Order: sequence, then structure tokens, then C-alpha cells
Amino acid sequence: MYESAFGFSGPPFQLNPDPAFYFNSRGHGRALAYLQYGVAQGEGFIVITGEIGAGKTTLVRMLLDGLDRQKVLPAQIVSTQLESGELLQSIITAFGIPSQNNTSKAHLIATLEAFLTALAAQGRHALLVVDEAQNLSPRAVEELRMLSNFQLGNHSLLQSFLVGQPELRRLLESPSMEQLRQRVTASCHLGPLGLEETQAYVEHRLRRVGWTLHPAFGPGAFESLYQWSGGVPRRLNRLANRVLLAAFLDGADAVSADLIERTAGELRAEIGEGASEAPVTDVAPAPAPAPAPAPAPAPAPAPAPGTSTSTSTSTSTSTSTSTSTSTSSGSGSCAC
Repeated sequence: MYESAFGFSGPPFQLNPDPAFYFNSRGHGRALAYLQYGVAQGEGFIVITGEIGAGKTTLVRMLLDGLDRQKVLPAQIVSTQLESGELLQSIITAFGIPSQNNTSKAHLIATLEAFLTALAAQGRHALLVVDEAQNLSPRAVEELRMLSNFQLGNHSLLQSFLVGQPELRRLLESPSMEQLRQRVTASCHLGPLGLEETQAYVEHRLRRVGWTLHPAFGPGAFESLYQWSGGVPRRLNRLANRVLLAAFLDGADAVSADLIERTAGELRAEIGEGASEAPVTDVAPAPAPAPAPAPAPAPAPAPAPGTSTSTSTSTSTSTSTSTSTSTSSGSGSCAC
């Protein structure tokens, strides 16, 4: 409705994820780089967590859009209210493997392994993206770990990408998930945008549809958008969309802080949030949940100031050594 009045080529603040509007914030940019690194390893698990609306799905779509399909075959599962047997069938369907008459678990596993082996013979590896992974049962997660054992020579046949809310990380931190944790090659947590990035995010999306500073944003407008949305992209989209509609209906040429406050209150009342709640006045970056405890390493000299490197060795049927480095920023943290 307001798009034509403001000369936009389309809606700037859709709720559905759209890689065309991807905003390369510090947190999202770093997360994407770490995830691309993880995919390049071609093995293990990649984990990305974040609150609802933090931009996880958009990040995943950006990653998938940039994959070389001659090297990687991705498949995605979006329904995770599944037990282990149902999950296996869903994986087979997601990769486009023909429906099986024999649905026994042993047959399904053999069918999937044969498909992945044939794929590897073509010089490609499979990437499974599991969205809403916080809903997986522990048995289903263990099923995924077992599938990661598929190998052809020294090459892993299946890599899994787990995407979910912070509950996923808490699930993976449980003692029973120790073997899976050892196979995580990259991990990211997306936090909210800061004030400066909130303004840059809004302006970025507006420019994508041809914004020419009409309507203008008055003093305190971006601060108000930030305070009422908490810097969470989906909340920001919802609020900004309604604010532009209100500006159009009011015949306003500028978006004021008062208009945003009024619209935010109306929106909260409509969708059942507490309209009486005060807006967030200072949103701190959401840190990644602490990793699960690992066996204490042998004493070592303290690292030099400003550096943090850890090396851990684990033994099951084989022994492996991995080095992990973690970084954090104003809108999330990643480890690889």
C-alpha cells in the first residue's frame, strides 16, 4: 500500500527470509565466513543458534546459494518433530532418493549409504541442513551422529548443519552428546544488532527498493526503532513495516520517534505482547552459551595477553587432535 506512495519498487521489510536483502552485519558476516569454512572441511557438524528472528534462516540461504553444486549436494529438513526412524526417512526424501518399499531401518541405512557413496564417486559430498534442530529428540541427534560415520576411504560422506534456537546448544551440551560435540567443526551464535547496525540495516533494506530519503527519519527515530525491536531483525522488520504504513496513512513525509512509539504500542497490543512493557533501553550482545565441560588438559604455560588457543585430544576407536579458536562481536559469537 505505502510502497507506491514512497516510490519503492517493492516491500522493504518482508518477514519471510530473502537473501536479496541480506545485511552483512559484523555478527552475520563473521558467522557466514565461519560456516563457509566449515563446509569447505566437508565433514562433521556445523551448528548455528540464535533467538527467534535473529536471521538464522537468511544466513543459511545465503550459504546454500553460494555453494558450488558441482562439489556439494545440499538437502534441507524443516520439520524436526521426528523420531530417529522418521528422521532417516525424511533424510532420504530430502536428498531425492526414490521412495522405498522396504522401510526397515537397516534397508533405509543401506540405501542412504549407497547413494552417498555414489555421490562421493562423482567428487561431491552431501550437506544435510536440519532447521529447528532444537526440536530433535536425543535419539534423533544420535542417529545423525551415527550417519556421520559413513566414509569412503578417508573422506566423510555426509556433513550435517544444525540450525536452531539456544535450546539446541543446551541439548548438545548434555553429557550424552560428548561424541557428537567432538565432531563439530564450526559453531556460531547470532545475537541482536547494535544501535548503529540497526540504522544501517534499515537504510540497507530501504535502498534495496529505491528509497530516496522519502520518507525521512527524524531525530531519535532510529534509536526508537532499536529500543522497541531490541535489534532483532524480524522484530525490526515487523515494526518498520508498520511504521511506514502509519506514516503513509498519516500523510507524513518523515518518520518521527513519536510515531514509532505509538505504532510499537499498537503493534504490541494487537499481537498479545505486553503493551505496558517498557522498550529495551540497552541491549547487550547475546553471548554464545558456554561449551560443555571437557576433560581437563595437562597444565601448560599461560598464553600471551590477547590470544586464546586451545588444543584437545580425544580417543575412542581412533585418536584425533583439533585446534579451536573462538571470536565474538557485537552481534554474536563463532567458534571453529
